[in-house]
Amino acid sequence: MSRAVRPATGLPAGGPAAALAAGRPAAPWRLGLGFLLPFALVVAVFFVIPAVVTVLLSLTDVSVATGLRGFRWVGLENYQRVATDPVAGLVLRNTLLYVGATLTLFNVGLALVLALATAFLPGRWGGFFRAVWLLPRITPSVVYVLMWKYFAAERPYGVINQVLAALGLPAAGNWLYEHPWPMVVAINGFVGASMGMIIFSAAIQAIPREQLIAAQVDGAGSWALVRRVVLPQLRWPALFVAAYQTLSLLASYEYILLATDGGPGFYTTEVWALYAFHTALSNYFGNAQYGLGAALATVLVLIGLVASVLYLRFFNFRQLTQQPRIEVS
Repeated sequence: MSRAVRPATGLPAGGPAAALAAGRPAAPWRLGLGFLLPFALVVAVFFVIPAVVTVLLSLTDVSVATGLRGFRWVGLENYQRVATDPVAGLVLRNTLLYVGATLTLFNVGLALVLALATAFLPGRWGGFFRAVWLLPRITPSVVYVLMWKYFAAERPYGVINQVLAALGLPAAGNWLYEHPWPMVVAINGFVGASMGMIIFSAAIQAIPREQLIAAQVDGAGSWALVRRVVLPQLRWPALFVAAYQTLSLLASYEYILLATDGGPGFYTTEVWALYAFHTALSNYFGNAQYGLGAALATVLVLIGLVASVLYLRFFNFRQLTQQPRIEVS
């Protein structure tokens, strides 16, 4: 009497390759794991492991003076030093000023204005002006800052002072020395505005034209069209730009390092990321303190996490994920 034989459901002995050869696809989870594994290794090697090493370093007193053999574990002592450091308070205020002014005036404000101005330009003019505004981002940092230093120089070399003199206005000295904060914000802001402009422009162009036409038929003017139709549908892009640019500004110090190096004087334009760099790698006093610098970097990560949570609550992230980004009637 013959018995019914159930077909095998597992993979052949040769694994996924044998399964494909036999005409059966590999298990979905194995295929997904195969795709994710290389990227997971990259994230682990270049992000997770350095983050863990930074936290471990923050619990030591390792520095140039101690070397790699003479350091000791100090627990939370470095964090206590950060909390009681009077310079850290000044640097934190500088950081909040730098991030707030650059984000509001340029990375979101100017970016949104540029996106609205170029989104409705006819033909290829919009793409041309967007390409022009990308120049600060694609220009090498050293060349970009050197250009700004030339603009900010005293007379007769500085372009800004030459323009002021031509207009009959009183000229200043070197703007990076006499007005460092406006210059620092502008140097960083024009770079960040280009990215926000691209994000906002793409979001505006994704709005169905039917909505804009219907609003115009109902008598909406240009300002009402922007305020009632366009801006309400930019919450997703605004959340992304604000959160991403805030984290980017918190961690960036490249342009400040090249323009003022935290000066003029000590700590005038010193931000938290630059303070961590100076402490760990380029200390004013010669003794690079890797452990204390790592503690400053860890605190900066915590500040970024808090800022991200605040953004998610401010933009009502849960509601954004429950509703469509653009409603088409």
